[in-house]
Amino acid sequence: MAQAHVRHILVKDEAQCQLLMQEIQNGEDFGMLAFEHSLCPSKTKGGDLGDFSQGRMVKEFDEAVFSADVGSLCGPIKTEFGYHLFEVLHRF
Repeated sequence: MAQAHVRHILVKDEAQCQLLMQEIQNGEDFGMLAFEHSLCPSKTKGGDLGDFSQGRMVKEFDEAVFSADVGSLCGPIKTEFGYHLFEVLHRF
């Protein structure tokens, strides 16, 4: 079964997610922004969700993670929890 190592930032609204994406694209540190803005407990680890198997996360997030290019910044992805900005660090 496919696995991925992902870091993400979870926020309440799409506009904030898009703003954070722009900040990262302009050179801001993903981990620091996750720590400062994410609603997920993973924020204490810079948004790092670690390794997980396909099918383990909510459908919208799972589909996006396992179809995104490794190393690309993706989002916003809307789920029942809010809006996600993520990066697939590696897949195996």
